[in-house]
Amino acid sequence: EVGEPFKEEKAVAKYLRFNCPTKSTNMMGHRVDYFIASKAVDCLLDSKWAKAKKGEEALFTTRESVVDYCNRLLKKQFFHRALKVMKMKPDKDMKKEKEKGKAESGKEEEKKSKKESGKDEKTKKEKEKEKKKDGEKEECKKDEIPGTPKKKETKRKFKLEPHEDQVFLDGNEVYVWIYDPVHFKTFAMGLVLVIAVIAATLFPLWPAEMRVGVYYLSVGAGCFVASILLLAVARCILFLIIWLITGGRHHFWFLPNLTADVGFIDSFRPLYTHEYKGPKADLKKEEKSESKKQQKYDSEEKSDSEKKEDNGKTEATRNLGTDGSGGERHSDTDSDRREDDRSQHSSGNGNDFEMITKEELEQQTDEGDCEEEEEEDTESRPSHGKS
Repeated sequence: EVGEPFKEEKAVAKYLRFNCPTKSTNMMGHRVDYFIASKAVDCLLDSKWAKAKKGEEALFTTRESVVDYCNRLLKKQFFHRALKVMKMKPDKDMKKEKEKGKAESGKEEEKKSKKESGKDEKTKKEKEKEKKKDGEKEECKKDEIPGTPKKKETKRKFKLEPHEDQVFLDGNEVYVWIYDPVHFKTFAMGLVLVIAVIAATLFPLWPAEMRVGVYYLSVGAGCFVASILLLAVARCILFLIIWLITGGRHHFWFLPNLTADVGFIDSFRPLYTHEYKGPKADLKKEEKSESKKQQKYDSEEKSDSEKKEDNGKTEATRNLGTDGSGGERHSDTDSDRREDDRSQHSSGNGNDFEMITKEELEQQTDEGDCEEEEEEDTESRPSHGKS
């Protein structure tokens, strides 16, 4: 026999019910909410019961303690264990899927063959023909699906059934909620609704000032709604008048987002929009498309010229490499010749030195002194004659 749940158990179950992530599905013809065991354990470990208070121990310290407590909640019938049963697809659907896969594989092979044939034609044709046919090829490429198509991730459908072994286990086990308490927000909203209905029924008993104020508020709200409806009609009439006068060339919308699915402030933004859809607009579109095509052609031509330049540079480097060995040989012979010429010039100019002894040097110095004395005598003689 299982007794009634305690206040603490109710509080923990309520916290789990509103904080643990849940999903909804059908079980035995009823709409139910379920959760996964591992997420419930994580949720309780992050709760206030996992933190120790002063003079008290924490209720949840490990994952095992949380599992034991959840087993108690399961026995008190707050939730019960369920079993996932995958839904099997009928044979007709399986055959259709196989046929679709075969058709897609055949289309992929055809596209690959088209691409290969296109590449071969490009190598054979000249550049002028390529420029003319680039536009058509780009349109074809847009229609083609690039690369292999990715398989869509199809979620397998399943249904829940009651499990025979009612035990709480930490893992990917599924548990269905039985405990469904009323949230405080829903309770408050319901209370406000009840009070509003009672107050509306007691309108004749209200004071005169309140009744007059409510009357003016209701009139103002009605005028606002009516003005929005009139604006919506007037903008359509204005669009039709301008469209008929200009022959469908000018499209002028006043408050274009007035009836769009946007916020209250965004419905009045922008104030108006204007579009010109005449022959000049078509010409501008054609010019833009032509300019884009020319840019693409120029980029392709630049890439071709760069490739040619790279090839020319590689050939020049090869030629320089072949000529480099012969040039080095010539340079070696020239340097030898220059050295021989220098040696001949030095011998011809008389730059060679001879050895001189000390005696010869002394004789040369004596001869130099005698010559200086003779010069002094010659200078002194005329001075005596004059005297």
